[in-house]
Amino acid sequence: MLGRIVRRLGLGLGIVFVVVTLTFILISLAPGDPARLWVGPGAGQEELTAARRALGLDHPLPLRYAAWLADFARGRWGTSIAQQRPVARVIADALPHTLVLSLSSLLVTYLFGLLIGVIQAMKRRSLLDTGLTVGTLLVYGMPAYWLAIMLVLVFAYGAARFDWPVWLQFPAMGVAGLDADFLSPWDRVADRARHLVLPLATLGAIGAAGTARFVRGSVLDVRGQEFVRTARAKGLPASAVELRHVLRNALLPVVTLLGLSLPALFSGTVFVEVIFAWPGMGRVMVDAVGARDYPIVMATTAIFAMLVVLGNLLADLLYAVADPRLRGETR
Repeated sequence: MLGRIVRRLGLGLGIVFVVVTLTFILISLAPGDPARLWVGPGAGQEELTAARRALGLDHPLPLRYAAWLADFARGRWGTSIAQQRPVARVIADALPHTLVLSLSSLLVTYLFGLLIGVIQAMKRRSLLDTGLTVGTLLVYGMPAYWLAIMLVLVFAYGAARFDWPVWLQFPAMGVAGLDADFLSPWDRVADRARHLVLPLATLGAIGAAGTARFVRGSVLDVRGQEFVRTARAKGLPASAVELRHVLRNALLPVVTLLGLSLPALFSGTVFVEVIFAWPGMGRVMVDAVGARDYPIVMATTAIFAMLVVLGNLLADLLYAVADPRLRGETR
């Protein structure tokens, strides 16, 4: 087991290296001059030259990449060109907001996805199964940014225009209201929860729809296996067969899906954070790309790449824990 983890980590580090290398090359070759953003449009040639020297842009591309890689490995992520703040501080401010959105959407995704998928499998070919199948396919096929815009139009602008009840009106942007600092602790929590509803609904609905389709297929596949028919032939109660034999084995592939969902959630929040003005890492990354703020772009890209590697490793570990056969092969 340990050898497998080491091999996976080595392969993952190689993938991260390739990703950050390509990102550094592409952003360095992109049009525009980060030094001009640093000094402003009215600066002279001497100030521009000094800024390029301060940012290390006067060195060849391979030397700049080697210097960045060495600094990043030591935890020195540089200074944001656009915000004039340490990159580590910018990410530390944005990461908690992304974690709140991503982890809450992960909970909604698997809570409703498992429930809907199991119900569909148990009611196969019924009117309920057909309706849920159409609904999940429809939601899963929606682009996240389109669904986010529709939710804003309906539950933010539309609800306010047609004077809907307060509990059906939700803020369209931000993590808190302008008066959040003057609210009581409980009202502040409620205000933040209301701001979370629409972004969470966007990510959670699409994720739950995809998970439900996956769970339905997995449950139906296990129900057709010989060991399930053998359990029924032995006279075991239907509830015991479904819980102990069907669901227990059908959820093994879902464990892998869970591990792979972690990096996908972080990357999937990018457009949602931009639409809802959610101050997380996705919005920071998009703003940095537009501003040619390469220290932030490189740091966020490296973090997302490492999340993908860790998500795959977590999926392998969870699957090995859940499947005794795999543990036996590992030993």
